[in-house]
Amino acid sequence: MDKTIIDGHCDVLDKLVHHSHLDFYVENDELDSGYARLRRGGVKVQLMAIYIPERSIRPSMRDVLQYVDTFRRKVLKAGVTEQVSTKAELKAVLAGDRLGTILTLEGVDALAGDLLNLRTCWYLGVRAVGITWNYGNWAADGVLEPRKGGFSLRGRKLIEECDRLGMILDVSHLSETGFWELAERSARPFIASHSNAKALCPHPRNLTDPQIEHMIRSGGLIGITFVPYFVKSEPPVRTADILRHIDRIASLGGVRSIAFGSDFDGIEQWVQGLENAGKYETIAEELYKHYKPDDAALFLQGNWTRFLSENLPD
Repeated sequence: MDKTIIDGHCDVLDKLVHHSHLDFYVENDELDSGYARLRRGGVKVQLMAIYIPERSIRPSMRDVLQYVDTFRRKVLKAGVTEQVSTKAELKAVLAGDRLGTILTLEGVDALAGDLLNLRTCWYLGVRAVGITWNYGNWAADGVLEPRKGGFSLRGRKLIEECDRLGMILDVSHLSETGFWELAERSARPFIASHSNAKALCPHPRNLTDPQIEHMIRSGGLIGITFVPYFVKSEPPVRTADILRHIDRIASLGGVRSIAFGSDFDGIEQWVQGLENAGKYETIAEELYKHYKPDDAALFLQGNWTRFLSENLPD
């Protein structure tokens, strides 16, 4: 029974940047996804977001560099953790004992519309970009932006440059109008790193059945997230409620599009029994009880492995 995990989204870097006393390698209750908890939970590769929060009045590329600097100083450790930015590095991490880490960017606000900044992120190893957070920026509208628009002219250039580079685009937080415009303009499969099924929980951050069906058809990936109010409208929220979202996507033909994106360290409420990454085994055990072993392994890491193996650069 393979319980290896690849997790598509966490905010541990945000905590490490803004709380200097925290140590990624010293277990404490303030970090959901510190090193010890990730390893205890079976996480083999963790995608870590560079999230410049709304408290930053004028986000800039310097903010992004601060996150990269913190990542390199506080997370990377020779022989223990490794940054994954290529197919070969992914293969090596999966075959070895080290924890793999992949940098992502959550919202392009700090890039300030300059594609040189996007390319700089690429050179630094960022391999996925979420276009927006919840609101509008220079590139597109987020899910909570009242005008519910799509991409700006500069945002369309962003799509073109991401496709040219091979940067994976992430539609979690993007408006539905933006989702469909991206689906039309990009020839590459994209991800929703931490979103669930809106048919089961009508939160704006979740995906409609037509959105899910498009991602399935196009080879995209949906990271089931553990944000309680994305799982179920009313508490209590348990692991069984997460399985309902997996069932929904699978019923639409999405067995090969289901993955996980916990959002650990980006939440202040937790699913019962899934309070941190060290408890990932809880959901792994439930998956093996309710699904075929091959399908459970796909959800836990196989689908992420395939998607990254196909979409990371050589």
